Amino acid sequence: MLKLFRKKLKNWYDKENQSGFKSFTTISRTIINHYQTILNYFDNRSTNASAESFNAKMIP
Repeated sequence: MLKLFRKKLKNWYDKENQSGFKSFTTISRTIINHYQTILNYFDNRSTNASAESFNAKMIP
């Protein structure tokens, strides 16, 4: 499943880059910057949601 997702993500990224739509630049950059973390989710089915929730509670 991880190989399939990796392939689909790469295909989407390649098509997005060729499309010329500037509105996708930010999301594309975010996905590339967090690529390994995104893939880790599909491999391990774990997130950092509990840490994010804790951090949100600590900020007044």
